[in-house]
Amino acid sequence: MTTPVADRTESADQLRRIRILEPTYPNRSTGIINGETSGILNWNDIPYPSFYRAYKELSTNYWIPDEVDMKGDAKQYQELSGREKYAFDAIIGLLATLDSPQTRFIYNVAEYITDPAAHANSAIIGQQEVIHNESYSYVLASITNLQEQKRVFELARTHPTIIARNEPIMKAYNDFMTDKTPETLVKALIQSSILEGINFYSGFAYFYNLMRQNRMNGTGKVISFINRDELAHSKFISELIRAIVGENPQLQTDALTEYTHQAFRHAVDLETQWSGEVLDGIDGIDLDEMLSYVKYRANKMSGMLGMEPLYSEVGENVMPWIRAYADNTTDTKTDFFEARNASYKKTNLDNGFDDL
Repeated sequence: MTTPVADRTESADQLRRIRILEPTYPNRSTGIINGETSGILNWNDIPYPSFYRAYKELSTNYWIPDEVDMKGDAKQYQELSGREKYAFDAIIGLLATLDSPQTRFIYNVAEYITDPAAHANSAIIGQQEVIHNESYSYVLASITNLQEQKRVFELARTHPTIIARNEPIMKAYNDFMTDKTPETLVKALIQSSILEGINFYSGFAYFYNLMRQNRMNGTGKVISFINRDELAHSKFISELIRAIVGENPQLQTDALTEYTHQAFRHAVDLETQWSGEVLDGIDGIDLDEMLSYVKYRANKMSGMLGMEPLYSEVGENVMPWIRAYADNTTDTKTDFFEARNASYKKTNLDNGFDDL
């Protein structure tokens, strides 16, 4: 088969951007990256059947912010203490700075993933991130005036701790955007899994803490919808990472393992610093418990990549009341760093994620 001229110009260590439609290629993708595919998606004939499970989970999560009644929140926001208002504003702003670039990043990743099923799931994730951003604007518009709304978004843009927290993720994203190689892609996706699975969670906990005090229930409901989406996103991103590394064993290096360990630990350190800054003195939040919970989330996310727990001293969720608002993901049994090409292994909707 003759390789299209556009493809031959790419360096061997660079990712090839997918073609919109290439009828000379097979419908079933021959590789997760730098493979061949027509671009025609047949959900009944895909290399990774678990991607269909991910699609069903993602598409079932449809919601719109306007459906949530915020009248009670508009009154209760004015009754929050100064400390609670600061935490509320800062966390909403933080969440906006995390979700805003995620849409752009995910759509760019999709252009370099050969598998049409992965491309379809990325499209849904990107669209859901747009809804998340709308929801932060909706929450603020429901409780305060436009000047205050702008202040919150300016706080997010200029806050030194928020900038520091986001820097490792944005560096990996920008590295991928400027130099599209398998290595920069995997590192960016690892940082994306940290964003989706760790960096939101102290903020989520703050809003759930208000809910269990029967306050700001509308905002808490919005956050629970976002949380549900992010769980599905992080599961699929973990599957995508494992597929890429499983098909490309040259990526399975000690350097990548060390990068992943350091990235997770650095994220926990930054999340701990942020939690201490915004949640100290909040009634119902114990900072030691929050640190343990963040480490628990890191163990969950690293486990989804098949890694051993990074924090062996943390085995259980010490804030179990959160489960009333958001379910935790299931563990996976596959070792990411010892995985081999499983692209043609038959799986089903029930066991696909655990056995892929």
